[in-house]
Amino acid sequence: MSEIGQSGGWLRPARREGGLFQNPVTTTVGETKVILKVLPLWLANREQRKPLTPPGPFRTDASVYETEASGGLRVTWFGHSAMLVEMDGVRVLIDPVWEERASPQQWFGPRRFFAPTLPLEALPSLDAVLLSHDHYDHLGETTVRRLARLPGTREAIWVTSLGVGPLLCRWGVPAERVREMDWTDCIDVRGRDGATLAITSVPSRHFSGRSLFNRFTTLWGAFVLRGARHGIFYGADTGWWDGFGEIAERFGPFDLTMLEIGAFDELWKDIHLGPDNAMRAFQAMGGAGLLMPIHWGLFDLALHGWRQPIERLEELSRAAGVDLWSPEPGRPTEVITGEPLLAD
Repeated sequence: MSEIGQSGGWLRPARREGGLFQNPVTTTVGETKVILKVLPLWLANREQRKPLTPPGPFRTDASVYETEASGGLRVTWFGHSAMLVEMDGVRVLIDPVWEERASPQQWFGPRRFFAPTLPLEALPSLDAVLLSHDHYDHLGETTVRRLARLPGTREAIWVTSLGVGPLLCRWGVPAERVREMDWTDCIDVRGRDGATLAITSVPSRHFSGRSLFNRFTTLWGAFVLRGARHGIFYGADTGWWDGFGEIAERFGPFDLTMLEIGAFDELWKDIHLGPDNAMRAFQAMGGAGLLMPIHWGLFDLALHGWRQPIERLEELSRAAGVDLWSPEPGRPTEVITGEPLLAD
């Protein structure tokens, strides 16, 4: 594992105070006064936060994975932030959550709008599993336990942020396969036929914790994936901050920039972008390539209507002349430079 050179700007390792990780800029998370404001809004809310009928059905044709993507870049979006990236001969599964609910308990909490598009056992062999942080909508215990037992992950490395490794080991991932990353760390993932993909952790503005009592004890982050011919920015969870431009300057341009648009609200804009700030971030990064909206369409995690994020982003993209790339859930889809995509 290596560390990228420091430029004196935003790209630097994470800082701790009192054993707790700090955001790159001052950030407000879950204050009591915010929680008190949310309750009456929730009680009075009339938005259609869940689809009236389940979307889909969506199915993944796993036979597609038997053939390499002709252009070298193919993405299967499974909903929310879960996806399989096949890039320049390397396969990376990102933030997989196959659970029924994004919650500590499977009898209560946000329930998925549609079923997984294929069984975990039907996934192709993986070179890496990337887990951005420990929140339930990005890290599912049952999912990890099942994945860890599969022959297709036997040679995979498990890439995650500082402090998340012990959870993975507790759930059955061999310790020697785990790679924890600080911001600015970079590791190489080796794929089939000697292909190599570099994964770099970069700062994001969010938080961590699987309960109210362990917030900020593990790290969160965004990630740059760079292969022989292609580059992706995976923003994971983040609010707006001034580091987007420097990330793009250092690592871009990107074929695909994945930014979150759902689970947002003005009350917690520090930690989630929403469609308006996703567009702002994309433009701050130079506006090159395709913008892929993530973190929407699978779980009810906020007060807005379930389709409001994508509808607003489409409106913004038309006004700004930005190309969106939003495939049907579960469909392995090639990314082609200059060709936007909007699933029905």
